[in-house]
Amino acid sequence: MAACSKGEERQPGGGGGDRPVPVTIQAAAMRPWNDTVQALGNVKARESVTVTAKVSETVQRVHFDSGDVVAAGAPLITLTGQVQQAALEQAQATAKEADSLYQRQTELAGQQLIARSALDTQRATRDAARARVAQMAADLDNRVIRAPFSGVLGIRQVSPGSLVTPGTPIATLDDTARVYVDFPVPETLLADIAPGQHVSGTSAAYPGRVFEGQVSTVDARVDPTTRAITVRGDFANDDRVLRPGMLVQITLERPQRQALLIPEIAVVQVGNDSFVYRVKPDGTVERADVKIGTRREGLAEIVEGLKAGERVVVDGTGKLRVGSKVVEGGAKPAAAAKGAGNG
Repeated sequence: MAACSKGEERQPGGGGGDRPVPVTIQAAAMRPWNDTVQALGNVKARESVTVTAKVSETVQRVHFDSGDVVAAGAPLITLTGQVQQAALEQAQATAKEADSLYQRQTELAGQQLIARSALDTQRATRDAARARVAQMAADLDNRVIRAPFSGVLGIRQVSPGSLVTPGTPIATLDDTARVYVDFPVPETLLADIAPGQHVSGTSAAYPGRVFEGQVSTVDARVDPTTRAITVRGDFANDDRVLRPGMLVQITLERPQRQALLIPEIAVVQVGNDSFVYRVKPDGTVERADVKIGTRREGLAEIVEGLKAGERVVVDGTGKLRVGSKVVEGGAKPAAAAKGAGNG
């Protein structure tokens, strides 16, 4: 009986022996915290157009190659325009003659040798001739197709001698020095999204590379089918690696707030239940059921079940059960140390 009594004394409340289990302990603390929203977005050029001709004509000369970077106003193709050139020269000659006649009649009108009405008629004739010159010049200028803005040209679709008509694609032109990425966000998060927020993106085409940007626009409408709103991120793209149509994994940082955080490895997951081992003042542990918010960078947000300052077992939970006596020992886990530094 004495032996049995001695054995019973060695049993702590629900534990397995009176030897304390060495564990790592850390107190739950309120720290600055940024939630993130994950979404898939599509890359779009800041400006994008398919270059076409305004008139029906034959291509005389092509001034670019596929993939060229061009400046705004750079000539892309020249269409045949001999007829328009001849018409312009004729209009210029007519305008010159009308102007000379107007000058002579102005002198005669000053000497009161011709009626004022005749001078007005000649002035109208001169102005009409000048307008004809401007019309012919514009018609000839339409024979030179120019880049409407700076950007990268796509694959060339025409060759010298090709007949083009209004709407015939010549090449695509995209301004990709900076790009937009449009991605959907649930309407429930609409109040937390505003222009200027930081976003980051990754692409399967460039593993390990993170693209940094910021929210530029939040759409004015919510999609009634998906209950989501489109958010547009603005990204620098100096090396032009992001191309229109690419799929990008977007991470949007929500506004910073205070949250109760513990290292993520302290959370024990059993089925749908989450709990931690909370250290009592007497050095034993008890189970504390918790509700987890978001997880990031080795930290977990505790929504319910813990209070700031309460100590939990971080490392060594696999050796514990309710009532086990613990003693703090060993180095703090790398994830917990990193999280503490970021907080």
